[in-house]
Amino acid sequence: MLLEKIKTPGLSHLSYLIGSGTKAAVIDPRRDCEIYVEKARAAGLEIIHIFETHRNEDLVSGAPILAELTGAKVWHGPNPEREVVYADTAREGDSFTIDQLEIRVLETPGHTDDHLAFALFDSAYPDKAVGVFTGDALFVGDVGRTDFYPKRRREVAGLLYDSLQKILTLGDQAMIYPAHGAGSVCGSGMADREFSSVGHERLNNPRLQIESRDKFIDAKVAENHYQPPYFRLMERLNMEGGKSAPRVMRPRILSLDELKDLNVDHLIDIREPMSYASGHLPGSMSLPVGMISAFAGWFIGEGQSVALIASDEAQMATATEHLVRIALDNIVGGYVGVVAAAKQSETIEQTPMINTALVKERLDNDHQKAGWTLLDVRDADERASAAIESSTHIYVGHLNEQWQDLDKDQHYTLMCASGQRATVAAGWLASQGFAHIDIYLGGMQAWQAAQK
Repeated sequence: MLLEKIKTPGLSHLSYLIGSGTKAAVIDPRRDCEIYVEKARAAGLEIIHIFETHRNEDLVSGAPILAELTGAKVWHGPNPEREVVYADTAREGDSFTIDQLEIRVLETPGHTDDHLAFALFDSAYPDKAVGVFTGDALFVGDVGRTDFYPKRRREVAGLLYDSLQKILTLGDQAMIYPAHGAGSVCGSGMADREFSSVGHERLNNPRLQIESRDKFIDAKVAENHYQPPYFRLMERLNMEGGKSAPRVMRPRILSLDELKDLNVDHLIDIREPMSYASGHLPGSMSLPVGMISAFAGWFIGEGQSVALIASDEAQMATATEHLVRIALDNIVGGYVGVVAAAKQSETIEQTPMINTALVKERLDNDHQKAGWTLLDVRDADERASAAIESSTHIYVGHLNEQWQDLDKDQHYTLMCASGQRATVAAGWLASQGFAHIDIYLGGMQAWQAAQK
């Protein structure tokens, strides 16, 4: 038997290859899906089923692509918003046999209306589930978000509560195999651990400690979540069926002259925030490679062209993988060598970093009246927990449009918890022509430390 987890870094997406005898199935494959075929063939297995737990919002499903590669049938849940053209419908009570393994379908709506969980049984022990593929219903340490149907908020939160009770009836012995781990935008309270059991979650998952259905609904409705614009693109592609990933996921390397001659929608510096702040090419925005999955979809639109600026080619290749997996793959090329450009006397811009003492001095001297704003770009929950008086709040992702409400003649200091998201925000504003910006290095953490 085989049960292998395939993790997609950046997105913190978890997919699975399971097999027994000579047959196999894949649960929630990603867009660049050759990896499943390679692993199955290495184990002497043929993929015959592809199961989707739900219509993903944060990545392009590889199910239709993998089906073309293997001839396997794709199974999706009932009640999608639109027809999932590449899949057949699996329903509660359906079961699928893979030699000694049996997969039983559970309808588990709440996160999405079409959500399914797949309980895994060993035919030698048919009365107790070995595990359950929970999709975005149940995570390690958290449960799925329920904000995708704003006009039905209480209804869908209640549906998720009912679905979780159904999963719990599988028994404490069942291992859980979720579709995401810590760092995913699909949940905020996930544990770093990527293994757990129904029993452990029953005892320790904060949301499962809420025994009252009404109180659970209240808690879910009170949550704050953000929906980047690219979610709509993912939802559409995951009903229509996305195209396969580019066969070569390394962009063409550009010379400095070629880079300067480009007319792209976005010039993206994927180096670390401190490197960007220390020196970057004019017109470029900061989007560190490790933050692409979380924030690229806020600032890059479908089909928009991109050029990357990196520290090395390996960094550029990783960034390309992240972008391809969310269908933002119109990557014209990439350039390595900001330092080399500086040596050629190219104009290099810097974004100043300031400390707590200077922030406090500006606040004490009421710099707001002189055209200065301390702009907090953390999320709403962080802001509610602790904030600097007199600061202004705009979530970093919302600057994709709300930058137009800001005055380019004003001076803005960007802050977050430490400085990384503030650098993304500052880089975006710089790429839109804001010249009077700096970054509060250390952010809220430094501010709170100074108060002790």
